[in-house]
Amino acid sequence: MLTLPDAFSDKMKRLMKDEWERFAEAFDAPAHKGIRRNTLKIDETAFKDLVPFADEAVPWCPTGYTISPDIRPGKHAAYYAGLYYVQEPTAMIPAEALSPKPGDAVLDLCAAPGGKTTQLACKLSGEGVIVANELVASRSKILAENTERMGMVNSVLTSAFPEKLLPAFAGVFNKIQVDAPCSGEGMFRKNPDAAAEWSPGRVAACAERQKKLMETVDKLLAVGGEVVYSTCTFSPEENEQVMEAMLETGRYEAVPLELPGIVGRGRPEWTLNGTKDVAAALRVMPHEVPGEGHFIAKLKKTADAPDQPRTKNKRAKKPAFARADKKTMQCLRAFCDETGLAFPEGEILRVGDMLFEPPKGINPDRLSGMRLLRCGVPLAEVKKNRVEPTHTLAMTLSRDAFGNVFDTDDDNVAFAYLKGEPLAAPVKGWCLVCWHGFPLGFGKGDGRIIKNHYPKGLRIYKK
Repeated sequence: MLTLPDAFSDKMKRLMKDEWERFAEAFDAPAHKGIRRNTLKIDETAFKDLVPFADEAVPWCPTGYTISPDIRPGKHAAYYAGLYYVQEPTAMIPAEALSPKPGDAVLDLCAAPGGKTTQLACKLSGEGVIVANELVASRSKILAENTERMGMVNSVLTSAFPEKLLPAFAGVFNKIQVDAPCSGEGMFRKNPDAAAEWSPGRVAACAERQKKLMETVDKLLAVGGEVVYSTCTFSPEENEQVMEAMLETGRYEAVPLELPGIVGRGRPEWTLNGTKDVAAALRVMPHEVPGEGHFIAKLKKTADAPDQPRTKNKRAKKPAFARADKKTMQCLRAFCDETGLAFPEGEILRVGDMLFEPPKGINPDRLSGMRLLRCGVPLAEVKKNRVEPTHTLAMTLSRDAFGNVFDTDDDNVAFAYLKGEPLAAPVKGWCLVCWHGFPLGFGKGDGRIIKNHYPKGLRIYKK
């Protein structure tokens, strides 16, 4: 049985009044598990055939499914093929609320581990661009791995303080997702350590940090653009009162949110000044919705701050990336001719020994000095007089995009590949190793054995 902090219980009793008992009892209910289909790779019919443990549809997310508590979704070949993302169902709500369209310029400001980033990328369908930023280095590595597995092509991954994004991206985005760092009260059931670390002082510190974060968001968001601000906590200081502060600038208006299965609303009585428009937001409470606790507000920007000049998007003095030279391009073309891979249409850039194709709509020269994890799709690593394809490239391809394919329906063979083992097959040259037609990675055959090129850092040790 979960023990709630006394100060938290006293506060929530005061706020929730006759709802308190039902609210407190919900913390002893089991946590919920879910997965979300990757629409960049698979349609619903094929998904149901290959992922039999996808149970009931999530009401508020058309591509989400609940799964049984005993299922280990990260141990299935479909996971490694990037056919779904493991995500708690209520965590799917913020991206559904932002709902970008193909062609939008999107920022996920606090992006790790990548659930919302990949969900937003699915909505873009490969058009437009999504910048995903994660300040914490260890978490940014997880973000990079998850976005790679899901096959995102139109993304820029950064690891920077939010204000460091301004020289390159001030006023660029028309959709911004801010899943703000918070006191984590909504995760008490899922993560009891969060309850042990909670304090009123932490709530106050988080609220101040969130308001400061939204000041930077104001500079990054274009007039007419929309921001979804969300937390996984219950404290009004971090929720309604942050939303209220944005509305009181006079430059934002609340966008009413309606999603199936979500009944809780923002509570004006929990604001400092009784701002009624906070009722446009959603409150996901565990005694009302099967899942964890969240707050989701959507705001539309109507004007720039009159007394706050915008940071100019200055051209970098030194280009961030070099254009690939003629010899390198010849090596890349030779690889494409040999393997049947379509030669990239866009500009090819080089960083060290890595070639990549940046997303359309992004000028890489403006990213100079920024800590970049990825810009578009890393295509290949330059070797002596040749190139070798990257695992990231493999995860963005369809089965028909590569001339030489080794495809297996046998889970044991798939897991042998994922463990790094060679595969017996009469294949010569580079091949795309697939499971049920969905790429797992690259291999290279000599006519008898396929040498395994699945990255060592991703290999698994047991099924």
